[in-house]
Amino acid sequence: MRTFVEHQRAVRELLAILHASLEAAEGAEVLALDAVSGPHSRVRAHGRVLAHDVLAPDDLPAFANSQMDGYAVASADLAAARPETPVALPVGRTTAAGDPIRTHAPGTASPVMTGAAVPDGADAVVPVEAADPPRFPRLGGRTRDAAPGTSVRFAHPVAPGTFVRAVGTDVARGAVLLPSGTRLGPAQLGTLAAAGITQVAVRRRISVLLLSTGHELRPAGMPLSPGQIHDANTSMLRAALEEAGALVRDTLAPDDPDAVIAALEGSAGMVDLVVTTGGVSAGAFEVVRDALASRGVGFVKVAIQPGGPQGLGRVVLGPGTTAVPVLAFPGNPVSALVSFELFLRPVLRAFAGLTPDRPRAHLRLAHSVTSPIGKHQVRRGVIDGNGAVEVGAPSSHLLHAYAIATVLVHLPVGVDALPAGALVDVWRIDD
Repeated sequence: MRTFVEHQRAVRELLAILHASLEAAEGAEVLALDAVSGPHSRVRAHGRVLAHDVLAPDDLPAFANSQMDGYAVASADLAAARPETPVALPVGRTTAAGDPIRTHAPGTASPVMTGAAVPDGADAVVPVEAADPPRFPRLGGRTRDAAPGTSVRFAHPVAPGTFVRAVGTDVARGAVLLPSGTRLGPAQLGTLAAAGITQVAVRRRISVLLLSTGHELRPAGMPLSPGQIHDANTSMLRAALEEAGALVRDTLAPDDPDAVIAALEGSAGMVDLVVTTGGVSAGAFEVVRDALASRGVGFVKVAIQPGGPQGLGRVVLGPGTTAVPVLAFPGNPVSALVSFELFLRPVLRAFAGLTPDRPRAHLRLAHSVTSPIGKHQVRRGVIDGNGAVEVGAPSSHLLHAYAIATVLVHLPVGVDALPAGALVDVWRIDD
């Protein structure tokens, strides 16, 4: 029987080829950064992952600008300034944000606003509150300059570069603005926009065929005959796959190997990965095993509960196509979702530039628990008001209990019982 860690490694190795294809230059998708119009408008590249390094097309900032509202000065003009012998300078021309770069007249103090270009010839900015008077004079008229004869005094010298954002201090022209593999969140999109970049090459998203199997399954909302159930796996795993950055095609197949093969062949050339649920155990009608065991998928028992029966391999979906990875999960909803959490979610999220692992902690049990000593058991639980974990029942059909759980509790191989107060590993699932 394969261990939990061994199967995790096997899945990562199987899907390594997908990571290589995502990083291939020919697989990149070029997206504009501008917002898509309409009631659900969004920035198209938001959340995507850069396929290549993005180089800065220009220096940022492109011109020296002021960090403060104050006076741009030549530092040499204030070298002799002291509280007992302040230096008085005539007030020069005013520069506001968006104004062209002006020329600083030697021996003057030029009003400059935050973000405005520091005039050529000035090499420092003194905050207005550090001047005397500690406020700007009236800056009126078309030029917004002070009245002729207005002066301002300074009681201290200033070092060159004080409160000046120098050219290229954020990023220099030609430097890596954002490296390949960066996920584009708000700050990254803002950086690209500030650099004047309008489109970027991003990794394409993994395309997944989600195939749920079983004669008993009917879509939600359809009437049920005796012995039938509504399909939970498709909506549940579609949401989980999309949350991990994948594009999903989904379909149902009855317990008929030919129907399974037809569903796979119908997606030939359109998907990178196949995920199936059901038909992998030891029953008489294990449709996924019957359809795929002879086509390259191996079926194993993993020492976990729930989710012990698993399948993985590579299958050619159609003539002239390359083999794609297949992961076959059990059909019980809890088993299927636990399988996704343990084996597939971390890999897909890493592909999408997302944090691969759930937040983890060591917490105390609120009560005693038992576990099969030969299996890694994953239980659903909640954290009580004292920070301890209340662990739910282990059965793989208790989907509602999973829906209200906030943690997955891990009871490793070799543990058959733990008392109240014992520390256990938990993964937070309430994000």
